[in-house]
Amino acid sequence: MGGPGDPPEGTPDGAPNGADDEYRSVVFDESFVRAARLQESSARERLAAHAPAVRRLPPARRRLPRQALILVLLIAVAFGTAIYMGVRHPYPATRTAGTPAVEPLRMSVVPLAPRGAVPGTTDVERLYEASPAAGFRVGAEGIPLPAARRTEHFSDGQVLTALSTAKDYVVRSSLYPEVITGGQVRPVRVLLDPDQLHQFDRSFDQPAADGRHAPTGWLVRFDPAAAELADPGIRVHGSLRAEEADASTLEVTSDHTFVYALRPPGAGAAAEASLFIVRRELHFRFDRDDLRLHQAQVIGSRLQAGPLSCSEDATVRLRPLLAGQTAEEGGPAGTDPYALDGAPALCGTLADSAQPRV
Repeated sequence: MGGPGDPPEGTPDGAPNGADDEYRSVVFDESFVRAARLQESSARERLAAHAPAVRRLPPARRRLPRQALILVLLIAVAFGTAIYMGVRHPYPATRTAGTPAVEPLRMSVVPLAPRGAVPGTTDVERLYEASPAAGFRVGAEGIPLPAARRTEHFSDGQVLTALSTAKDYVVRSSLYPEVITGGQVRPVRVLLDPDQLHQFDRSFDQPAADGRHAPTGWLVRFDPAAAELADPGIRVHGSLRAEEADASTLEVTSDHTFVYALRPPGAGAAAEASLFIVRRELHFRFDRDDLRLHQAQVIGSRLQAGPLSCSEDATVRLRPLLAGQTAEEGGPAGTDPYALDGAPALCGTLADSAQPRV
């Protein structure tokens, strides 16, 4: 290794190399000159006015070797590919080993026909007070969470997660205005286990009264051409219950009654409002993946709603009977007992005691 007086590229050929060379410190080769940071101005430059005798040169730019540039480029490409694959994974997620397969949702939708004309009034508060819904709470307050108690294989926190997710589903599918009157489905869809999304999507793309593909089995949905909300404060009463099904599964059952104040679309506050009652019973299932991802399997749904005409198809949208209207004569379409994939056509009668006395 050269000493402090050596040129940057070593001692030039033919130069003395002995330690006693008295001129060694003043031997400069071309590389030493190129590396200098100060440069003396030429005679012509010094003759010019105000030209400095010495000027400072900018530092030389050091270029990376080609191999280093290629390596940096490869690392950047690999890193970008990893990020892309993480965001847009081309393969469907698989369930944890040992997790039972997700069951399809089985549902029933039962319209309830009134015996006479639907009662109504322009005073919505009076309408509620005169009905069995007088003591019901408003909105999500009517869906309180019960105490979350640990089970043999699930902690308090896991039970609370199952109850909270079930409540979120009930609220979004029964109370969100954009869902019940606006036709939106995403707020509900994002809470479903991915293995149920195909059944959910088919229910809205190709609805059928087969007990598996009715939109109203997944959520409450009114026909906006038939009715609109007269009061956003929907009355709710019901309960949630959680229990352990097995070492890997929690189940939650919800049972709630929703009471909606409705009026003709676009009629304004001067129009009479009437009450529409929906009784929903939902059965949820949660495996450990569902609890971790805050999603649910909906495996059972039973909906009873009225006042409705039995002749109306309540599987796609609900077309409520409003104040002063009566049910049309006739019942649902006949049931073919040979159709193994069909659901029986059902219709009930809405009891007079369920209607407000105004």
